Amino acid sequence: MELAPRRQYTVSELTGEIAEILSTEFTNIWVSGEVSGLKVATSGHAYFTLKDEGAQIRCACWKGSYRLLRFKPNDGLAVLARGRVEVYEPRGEYQLIVEMIEPLGQGALQLAFEQLKKRLEAEGLFSALRKRALPKLPQRIGIVTSPTGAVIRDFLHVIERRFPGLHVRLWPALVQGAGSAEQVVEGIRHFSEGGWAEVVVVARGGGSLEDLWTFNEEAVARAIFECSVPVISAIGHETDFTIADFVADLRAPTPSAAAEILTATREAVLDQIDNAQWRMTQALRFVILDAHRRWSAVGVEGVQTSIARKINRLQQRVDDADFALRGLGREAVGEARERWTELDLRLRRMDLRLRMAEGRRRLDRAESRVAELMERRLAGAERRLEVSTAKLEQLSPLAILERGYAVVMRYNGQVIRSAEETFPGEGLQVRLGKGELDIKVMG
Repeated sequence: MELAPRRQYTVSELTGEIAEILSTEFTNIWVSGEVSGLKVATSGHAYFTLKDEGAQIRCACWKGSYRLLRFKPNDGLAVLARGRVEVYEPRGEYQLIVEMIEPLGQGALQLAFEQLKKRLEAEGLFSALRKRALPKLPQRIGIVTSPTGAVIRDFLHVIERRFPGLHVRLWPALVQGAGSAEQVVEGIRHFSEGGWAEVVVVARGGGSLEDLWTFNEEAVARAIFECSVPVISAIGHETDFTIADFVADLRAPTPSAAAEILTATREAVLDQIDNAQWRMTQALRFVILDAHRRWSAVGVEGVQTSIARKINRLQQRVDDADFALRGLGREAVGEARERWTELDLRLRRMDLRLRMAEGRRRLDRAESRVAELMERRLAGAERRLEVSTAKLEQLSPLAILERGYAVVMRYNGQVIRSAEETFPGEGLQVRLGKGELDIKVMG
């Protein structure tokens, strides 16, 4: 009996053939099991084991696939993994290369939603302290949504109806399906970095959790968080919630509601203007009344009395000077007379006619000098009086009346300061710069 030739393999050859068979026979398969020993390497690749009651299999999920998983596996979680079987030659072990994972017992999208929500909340992306107030009546609004469909039409219709003339720029983006998240992120960053928009609206209509999933992507959430201007999330219907809603500065229940939040009606703005005008008028009235009260504290009568007192004091000084000059003159004349008398007596004793004549001439000169001195001093005093009188007349209320103003009084002398102090048919007296008038209040 002839023996069959012995087939000999190296370890690498046998492993290679096994790997080829496994990779050919076990592609795009689904394997259920419990996750155990999950490790994520610094390279971004994830490694774990799937096990059940009777066996276990090592699994690897490469960086690109792991990043795109809608939810991240955890130890102890029952999952359904899709992938292919390969052999890891260095250890001679076969392993499942995982491309997709779904949880068992609950929807993958809902679990992914809860996981991302919990992680972003822990990082502070949902914090109320970082949320910014919306600008009041913004003039430039950026909106990221689909260029077709009811969302943009409804949004623009509300803007035009409530406050036409606002500037709206649309960044056209897919809001569902492959590539939609990237387009939404690009639109948000465009308005954030461009400096044109005062506020950004991210909007789309309602739908299922899967339809709205673009706005549950981490990239969209972080783009909203990093936006330099306030962001309004207007996604789905009032009962729909997305991760974008939690990160945005404000959530609007619908896109139309977002338009209403951003705009005020013309009537509301006009009411605000009227209220501001009324408050300004009241403030001006208060200032005028306060100034009127302070002026009334002085009053026309008070000013006249003060001026009269100043004039009287100045007149008194002039009178004092006049009296002093007159006294000085009388004293000089008296002294001269005494000297003349003395000389006369001496002349009577000594008949000296020449000395008598000389004395008389000296007396005449003294009287002349005294009279001249008196006249000069009186003239100087009169000039000072005229200057003081002119200054006081400039301050007099009569001078104000000369410029066209008037003082309205009752016949008992009470000054009327406001039209509200009179009544129809009342007779009043008007004092002008020249003369007075009698008037009657008509209404």
